[in-house]
Amino acid sequence: MENVGIVVDDLAAATAFFVELGLKVVGDPPVEGDWVDRVVGLEGVRVDIAMLETPDGSS
Repeated sequence: MENVGIVVDDLAAATAFFVELGLKVVGDPPVEGDWVDRVVGLEGVRVDIAMLETPDGSS
């Protein structure tokens, strides 16, 4: 697994689900700015994210 983006209504619940599967949270910064606006196709976007990795730390 390299990079997967999933849009959810409840970030805390989704994060807990994946942690229960064995993934580890490695960051949860808000993301915003020109790059995000360009990727999403909207202006003024601010996104809360959770970055997780596999148990072996490879992704």
